[in-house]
Amino acid sequence: MAITIEKISGVKNRLGEGPVWDVAERALYWIDGRAPELYRLDPRTGAVRSWKMPKPIGSFALREKGGAVLALEDGFYFFDFESGEAKQINGPVAKPGTTFNDGKTDARGRFVAGTLDSKFAGPAGSVFSLDASLKCSVIEPAIGCTNGPCFSPDNRIFYCSDSVSRIIWAYDYDLATGTVSNKRQFAAIKGMGGVPDGATVDAQGNLWSVIAGGGKIVCFRPDGSIARTVEVPVPIVTSVMFGGDDLDVMYATSIGEKTLRMEPGPDGGSLFVIRGLGVKGKPEPRFAG
Repeated sequence: MAITIEKISGVKNRLGEGPVWDVAERALYWIDGRAPELYRLDPRTGAVRSWKMPKPIGSFALREKGGAVLALEDGFYFFDFESGEAKQINGPVAKPGTTFNDGKTDARGRFVAGTLDSKFAGPAGSVFSLDASLKCSVIEPAIGCTNGPCFSPDNRIFYCSDSVSRIIWAYDYDLATGTVSNKRQFAAIKGMGGVPDGATVDAQGNLWSVIAGGGKIVCFRPDGSIARTVEVPVPIVTSVMFGGDDLDVMYATSIGEKTLRMEPGPDGGSLFVIRGLGVKGKPEPRFAG
């Protein structure tokens, strides 16, 4: 089956990011970090809803109890879709000079999200884990720009990209405690024309990372070698997630304004659906708190 890439009609984001497929609703959620807004697509009807955010948003996760948990620029918040109200959890978390970026939920329902160095220069950011009791822990104290956090199918490996150093890191992950150890380089993004950004892991354990600025999505095997590369019709693709009824459709977000000293192109800011990859993703857990 040939790979096809199509645009979702009517979507034009400034900073499209963080796609999340919810298996219960059979719907795709994603954000525009700069608008800032959170969106929901019903693929069966093509209907798109949106909710305005009170501050720039880096990432989010849907909650088991309803609503969502947000990583806004300074910390974690609960969000109510009915009222549109965002309520901060435990006060500000991000250090001065940093702002929240990408996040993902682990199999126990912890929301793992990290910050970036606002100057995009050094390891001023951190990666945090917010558990169901709303306890917030630091699991990585020094990272330039948190991107592409995701977990292996057996939950024993945590992956996280640093877009400043252009390295995808791997850690041993203890699902029982939500802690990491044995940090090592998984893949170095060199000669690909961009930086590692959002990522997801498929059911076979391959990691799919977008290369923002490189106009491509790269599939890495569990040993870090490259299995395949998918070219996309925009230079600044930002993140990916498998969705659809069989989790065999990939959704990809992109940037619609000049970033990384690069023009976005006429299709920049679009939401893309990629079919024919011949692989399936794994269900995305909801936040347990």
